[in-house]
Amino acid sequence: MFQNPIASLPSISSAKEAVLQKELQLYTVADLIQYYPFRHEDRSQIHKITDLKDDQQQAHLIGSLHSLQIVGIKNKKRLEAMLQDDTGVIRLVWFHQINFLSTSLKPGMTYAVYGRLNVFNNSYTIVHPEMEPYTTYSNLSKTLIPVYHTTESLKKHHLDSRGFRKIQRSLLTQLPAKIPESLPDYLLDRYQLLNRRTTLLQIHFPESVEMLQKAQFRLKFEELFYIQLKLLQTRMLRMEKQLGNVYTNTTLVNQFYEAGLPFALTDAQKRVAKEIYADLKSGKQMNRLLQGDVGSGKTIVAFLAMLLVVGSHSQAAMMAPTEILAEQHYNKLLELSANLPVACELLTGSTPASARKRILAALAAGEIHILIGTHSLLNDEVVFKDLGLTIIDEQHRFGVMQRAKLTQKMTQPLSPHVLIMSATPIPRTLAMTLYGDLDVSTIDQMPAHRKSIKTVHYYDAQRLKVFGFMQKQIEAGAQVYVVYPLIDESETMTYKNLMDGYESISRAFPDIPLSIIHGKMRPADKEYEMQRFVKGETKIMIATTVIEVGINVPNANVIVIENANYFGLSQLHQLRGRVGRGTSQGYCILMTDYQLGEKSKERLKALITTTDGFEIADMDLRLRGPGDLMGIQQSGALNLKVADLQKDNAILVTAREAAKEVVQADPLLESPHHVILKTHIFSQNASLDCGNVG
Repeated sequence: MFQNPIASLPSISSAKEAVLQKELQLYTVADLIQYYPFRHEDRSQIHKITDLKDDQQQAHLIGSLHSLQIVGIKNKKRLEAMLQDDTGVIRLVWFHQINFLSTSLKPGMTYAVYGRLNVFNNSYTIVHPEMEPYTTYSNLSKTLIPVYHTTESLKKHHLDSRGFRKIQRSLLTQLPAKIPESLPDYLLDRYQLLNRRTTLLQIHFPESVEMLQKAQFRLKFEELFYIQLKLLQTRMLRMEKQLGNVYTNTTLVNQFYEAGLPFALTDAQKRVAKEIYADLKSGKQMNRLLQGDVGSGKTIVAFLAMLLVVGSHSQAAMMAPTEILAEQHYNKLLELSANLPVACELLTGSTPASARKRILAALAAGEIHILIGTHSLLNDEVVFKDLGLTIIDEQHRFGVMQRAKLTQKMTQPLSPHVLIMSATPIPRTLAMTLYGDLDVSTIDQMPAHRKSIKTVHYYDAQRLKVFGFMQKQIEAGAQVYVVYPLIDESETMTYKNLMDGYESISRAFPDIPLSIIHGKMRPADKEYEMQRFVKGETKIMIATTVIEVGINVPNANVIVIENANYFGLSQLHQLRGRVGRGTSQGYCILMTDYQLGEKSKERLKALITTTDGFEIADMDLRLRGPGDLMGIQQSGALNLKVADLQKDNAILVTAREAAKEVVQADPLLESPHHVILKTHIFSQNASLDCGNVG
């Protein structure tokens, strides 16, 4: 039954099948029955029309239908009717499906009506109410009514919430008495989980709030459990099979310390450096995520790891997502290795052919110890003599296959150690889900010399005040960023916004040299403008979010972020991290108009009150969701259908513990108890596969 196409159901016409496939990617009966409601409405209370109140949002009424008529002409037509109970009347209005409704609704018949209450001309109206004949309605449980996500295209085929309820109700009556389980009995017993059949019944049409919560817990636990099981299984198998070179030669590390560090390491940096050192000498391949806020000092920790590897006569590679960031790392590593016998080189798409040829030859001969670059490092022509350590910066900007390709550039049987760096603080729940197969190190302490950036919010009407502040800072020797967002992902709109701003700033600062960077410029032109700003030849950099990562100009103390409400919280924090990188006080000015939504106000307030990147990331996860936060909706790294990482943290921890016990006891899932788990993971045709949840 479950693997039959949805067209096998009598209620699904070919037109409905096509729109369900296109809009929701539902192909089989299993897909359809796992298209779960996103909320339930409590309709246990029946209201009387005369008892309705102005502050009431929803109304649930029972009455007879009268005065059904089409009003208006052409595109402005609407369908109107009056519903009457024993206390009064209320107007019902429809703007869509007018012809269908005008023939299917029957004047004089008694209906159960549910919808949002509107007040118009001192009287109540319900627009697009849900209507069901009271005769069938009264025979059904009406306490908790499922509400399903739908679209305009689906509605045109009568696949609104009511349509989905009708389909699901029919499907559930056909459920076999016993459905194959996807979790072993001992887990169901230990965590008091509903069986699968009961879960399906209760998630769609729950008998009570308690049963709904139990069904939700079962589905969320299962989804998170399987994610964690696969991550932990991958990690354990890798730790057993993926051997890595042993690096214990600390000669270069000691020389670096003896030459004198630019700043004393924080306790957090020391702790993380020890964790990495333990990995490199373990004989197992390191796969570690190093996360830390902007300016927390990740680069110097990564450099210490490189020195340990290079000191043992192997090579290290660092891959960054942009040329600007790669060059910044290159310059920083040149500075750090100035007094050491370490050869560093930079390889990007802009590297001239003659230099590229020289670098590739020296790399293959082992004469280059550290190679920094962009995705150019992935080219087949890039061959290392002995790659021992791969460092990937701002890793979420690379695809999974790109990361894997760099880690495979090894001429020896042992895999290179892998250190993944991220300046985007990752909430613990997201790190457990995205990087559960990695060890995680966190630099959660800022260097003592870093001053906290002062953040303020101004409205457009206060722009002259902001210009005055910029003028004073520039006169004092500072430089300024002015950043414009990508609005509605429209490059055209971004360009227009940016150019309007450029003209405005040109008029406000006629004697001050400006730089401009945007997505339509050639890489060489971007680099030219960036270098002018880095050298101090220009004082104001007008840019899009190309400066979000990879720009390190210690003299830039001020960043003005235009239309700040268009940015996510973590992105605002990243942009803010472009200033205050020297010894002077940094300032971040958030500019908006007065029309701000509640979530925008909350984001801006959070940024003003805290500079803790992890606190900000947690709030951003709550406000925006994991896909938006990490840009992972494009990579397929995370595709949760039921669970919510922010709200379901406790379930995630429970599911991870359960998965950990399974993997530790039976990593290959060979026990008879775990055949069900193995089948569920590896069989694409598994009945009611959790991965197909709608």
